[in-house]
Amino acid sequence: MKTPAGAAERRLRIALLVDRFGNRFGGAEAYGVELMRVLGQRHDVSIVARDFDSDLPFRFLPVRFPGWLPSWMRVLYFAWRADRLTRGKFDIVHSHMNGWAGEIQVMHVTPVRYNRLTRVRPFARVRAWLSPRLATYLLLEKLRVRGAPARRVVAVSGLIMDQLHRSYGQQLPVDIIAPGVKLPSADDARGRDATRARLGWDAGTVGCLLVARNPLRKGLPALLDALAQLPAHYRLLVVGADEPTRDRVRAASGIAHRVTLIDPTPEVAQYFSAADIYAHPTLNDSYGMAPLEAMSHGLPVVVSSPAYCGFAQYLSAGKDALILQDPRDGAQLAQALERLGSEPELRAALTERGLKIARDQSWETVAARYEELYEKVLEAR
Repeated sequence: MKTPAGAAERRLRIALLVDRFGNRFGGAEAYGVELMRVLGQRHDVSIVARDFDSDLPFRFLPVRFPGWLPSWMRVLYFAWRADRLTRGKFDIVHSHMNGWAGEIQVMHVTPVRYNRLTRVRPFARVRAWLSPRLATYLLLEKLRVRGAPARRVVAVSGLIMDQLHRSYGQQLPVDIIAPGVKLPSADDARGRDATRARLGWDAGTVGCLLVARNPLRKGLPALLDALAQLPAHYRLLVVGADEPTRDRVRAASGIAHRVTLIDPTPEVAQYFSAADIYAHPTLNDSYGMAPLEAMSHGLPVVVSSPAYCGFAQYLSAGKDALILQDPRDGAQLAQALERLGSEPELRAALTERGLKIARDQSWETVAARYEELYEKVLEAR
């Protein structure tokens, strides 16, 4: 791959601002880890965060605060402390956090202004500004996107860009840089049979997988409804299960024995390799890294429509994945899963397309795009 001129050719001092740094913390956090894993090969990276759980050899600048502080005060303190730790000390400050520090501002989730001001009635807008918590979030977000020559706003999907424009106006410059994917190793695929045996799956089992930090928001209720409508050889594996997830599965007593729950873990590659289908009936994903990762492992994917999942904007229904118009509809989801389990030609076609999409979205490609932005920031400065 040809690297861009400028930032890629000189060693930069980069500070990443993120709440928690580590793959086990979720999709947005994994974005930062994998991006910095690549950039760290060419630049000096420091991590400003409240928690660090990674084997990457980066300098860690912790932001500590009492746990009893209200959430809005913790966010405000992080913004202030991050600015103090980075001002004038780095070539590039790359932020995934609300606040005024950072030349590169990456927006992973729906803007607060979109949720609390743009889409609501006038009375609700007044109430938002009267809340210290919401007013703090709104002000910090406004500082993130304020116009400045040496500042770039990045959305992880077209959905987030559209929400930013509807909230702050079409004149706001926004770059779209979608998450990348780390292609699996040969060792991951070789462990498939052993992992399936450990899960109690035999050769006739159709293993459906969901990987999520919050499975209830990522479609677990619909998956349980669908599972109840599918033959007994369909099984569900949920990686990232929390206590509400366990409660919900226990309540589905008729099919609970067909569901396996795994605690949050950074070691998810083995489960992608063991599964047959990846199901992602999410109710709200600005992008959705897990379906892309599933494609890199050769899994056919069922995913929510673009109204619910930003990643689906880049997919053709029936060609790249099966797309759910209503991810809450268990019957529609069951039909999609049954098709993938019983139509090998469809499964093979989606697998081939998914692998191509994954290869075109490597983290090396994503890192090169950020280096181009870094160069523009440095030139503007």
